[in-house]
Parts: sequence; structure tokens; C-alpha cells
Amino acid sequence: MARRTGRSLRKLAGSAAQDVAEETRIARELQQPVTTGRVIAVTSIRGGVGKSTMAALLGRTFNHYRHDPVLTLEADAALGTLPVRMGADSVRWAAADLARILNPAMQLTDVTGYLVPVSDGGWLLPASQGRVGAPLDIRTYRTVTLALRRYFAVTVVDCETLPGEVARTAMDTAHARVVVAPMTAEGVNGTRQVLDWLGQLPHSALSSTVVALTANSPDVTLDRATAVAHLKESGVHVVTVPYDRHLAQGGPIRTALLGQETRAAAITLAAEAMTRAVRMR
Repeated sequence: MARRTGRSLRKLAGSAAQDVAEETRIARELQQPVTTGRVIAVTSIRGGVGKSTMAALLGRTFNHYRHDPVLTLEADAALGTLPVRMGADSVRWAAADLARILNPAMQLTDVTGYLVPVSDGGWLLPASQGRVGAPLDIRTYRTVTLALRRYFAVTVVDCETLPGEVARTAMDTAHARVVVAPMTAEGVNGTRQVLDWLGQLPHSALSSTVVALTANSPDVTLDRATAVAHLKESGVHVVTVPYDRHLAQGGPIRTALLGQETRAAAITLAAEAMTRAVRMR
């Protein structure tokens, strides 16, 4: 009996040590230093699959772990949900407004005066002021992202859905890419087509791409292992994000209300994206 108890305790201690080591490794990946700001673009093949939710989770995760400025940028003017997910109370300035006044003489404190402070840290730049307006164009997107890289170590971009022009530009120019795929047969097959396109870019983007395979229902019928294997055939890393009741309810994301598996998936996704972003020149 004593021997069995001893073995059980050693097993538990070993498991706890492994968990601590893994958490330390992931934290180290999230906190990797950067010489110039890294841009991580998030997109999907269609709306309603959790694209803005994943962008918000990434922005919050980077801000929690990093000690330098983090920006979450909305590059989809179709009245998206990113400001709501980030808990923005009000929006005064949009990306197009900031693009017109940015200049190299501005300091970080000057820039943040035009941004929305996020409740638990970090900054948000919406694509619109909460009403239907002119869509964000490629010139504005490039102006804003290139200029803001001077001030923010990490910029998470919530792109429009593919094949939009700004989304294609963002995916082509980002340091790392996250493609959000719903855990359905149609979603997986459509995402595989996107991955094939990324592989055909002048500089193949697959090595710097991560797929977030999301479950938007508690009763997913698709075989997860088969879906992951199909996506991995293209050479990308896949992170599965489980169904989460808090996320499914909509509204501002409160980290404390997320399920443990969801928090772990968000941290892993952020670490994988950051590692790939740092590798890019």
C-alpha cells in the first residue's frame, strides 16, 4: 500500500513539474523580444466562425504576457464585433482618421491619444466609428500598419474575410497569419483551399501560418483528428479551440469566465503565432 501511494505521489509530482515546465516554455515564447513590431493577421473564409473572437483573445493574451505595448487593429469596416469583444465603451477615431494625421515625429503617448484603451491593458484601433462607412482600403491599411509598428511590439489585425483585397494584402504582408476555421466539413475544406493559396504566394506563407480550428457548438460531429490531419497536410500547425459557453454568448470577453481548455488554447495559439512572427525578417 505504501509503495503504491509513493508511486502515485511521484507520478503526480512529475505531472505537476511537466505542467510548470510547459507553462514556462509557452510564456517564454510569448515574451520573445522583437527589434521591430510584429504584425499577426487573423482571417477566415467567411463570417460568423469566430474570427474577431480569436483576434480579441490573441490581443488580450499578448497584453497579459508581454511588458511592451500591444495593439489590436480592426481591418474590417463591416461593423464587426471586435470593439464589442474587446469591451470598448466608445469609439472616437477609426483607422482612416489616424492614417491622415500619423507622422514620424509623434511619440507613443501622442498615438495612444487616438486609440481606445482596453480595460485590462493594451490598445484598440477600430476600422469604423460604429456605423456603416467607406470600407478600409489597402493604402490606409498599409499606412497605419507600417507606421504603428514603430510603437507597438505586437499588432494583432482582425482582417475582413477572404478573398477581400485588404485581407489578401494583410495575409501577404504580415509576419504571421492565423486562419480561423470552423470545425465543419465545409469549413475545413474551404480553409484547405486558403492554405493552398498561401503556399503559392511569391514567398510561401505556410511556414508562418497557424490554423485555429474552432468548435462553435457543443455537439460537433466532425472527427477532430481527421480534420486536423487534413489541414496539417499543407504544412501548417493546427490549434483546436473548444466550444466555450462564455464566448458563445457574445459581448465583451472576460478572461476569468473562459473555460480552462479555452484559455489554454488561446495561450498556445498566441505562442505559436508569436514564434512564427519573430522568425520572419
